[in-house]
Amino acid sequence: MAEKSLIERVRRRAGLSPALMTGIGDDCAVMRLPPAHDLLFTTDFTLEDVHFRRAWHPPEVVGRRCLTRGLSDIAAMGGAPVACFLSLALPSKTPQSWVDRFLTGLLGLAREFQIPLAGGDTAQSAGGIHADIVVVGEVPKGKVVLRSGARPGDSIYVTGELGGSAAAIRQLEKGRIRATDYPGHFHPTPRVLAGTWLRKRNLASAMIDLSDGLSTDLGHICEESEVGAEIDASAIPRAQVGHPPRRVDFDLCLHGGEDYELLFMSSRHVPELVAGVSVTRIGKVTRKCEMALVGLDGRRRNLVARGWEHFRKR
Repeated sequence: MAEKSLIERVRRRAGLSPALMTGIGDDCAVMRLPPAHDLLFTTDFTLEDVHFRRAWHPPEVVGRRCLTRGLSDIAAMGGAPVACFLSLALPSKTPQSWVDRFLTGLLGLAREFQIPLAGGDTAQSAGGIHADIVVVGEVPKGKVVLRSGARPGDSIYVTGELGGSAAAIRQLEKGRIRATDYPGHFHPTPRVLAGTWLRKRNLASAMIDLSDGLSTDLGHICEESEVGAEIDASAIPRAQVGHPPRRVDFDLCLHGGEDYELLFMSSRHVPELVAGVSVTRIGKVTRKCEMALVGLDGRRRNLVARGWEHFRKR
């Protein structure tokens, strides 16, 4: 489909919201946001053969995961999403049906959170599908939750279960699997409601979304907050996947990534259920700037960040 026709096709499906005065059709979107709020902006790539493979992932899954990446960042700041923007570069021989199904997945998740697709760009790619999602969010002025707020003595918590997405990738490398056995990978849910719940109650001193793996994302908080951490391996909630369900390998929980759960610190007690999502205490913040892991054998050892990092030699 020619670019102009493709844009018009997207425009008809994009949706509207009270914050969006003018969406697709002009050079810029025009938005009006509530007073006394700070704006949040985030952007994430979804690249063919890096973040997905067409042989493994149906287009609807690729679209949903594309928007999940941005919404998860907004959730980690305690914010509420307002609108999203999509730039999509496609090889000329990409089937129109693939694009339509990709949009079905992305816009389906957008409707779940009542945000419009407010604009973006389209281009021809020399090789592979490239999608860049931008999400705009809002948070009451001065209430954003940063990575830099953790303090010694804070407890460390995670939402949901870890390792399920990495387990799906491991099985996909071995052969075909049933998507229903790995919902965390094929049907992720960004924890926006949990993030805003924690922010409204001033429960999170620091927060990050688990996109690169627990060990790596914990390291980001420790670095920004200039603190250390001690994690209890036995407390980490391990996903149950497959048929019949079985707990994933511990290393996948620790280093796997793409769980899109929230990792946060708090100086106060946090309930075991937040906005319908389970919450587990997995450790504590320490004064010494190093990460430690109390293993399943009870021994304490250094915790090395071995999650996902682009450009790292593997």
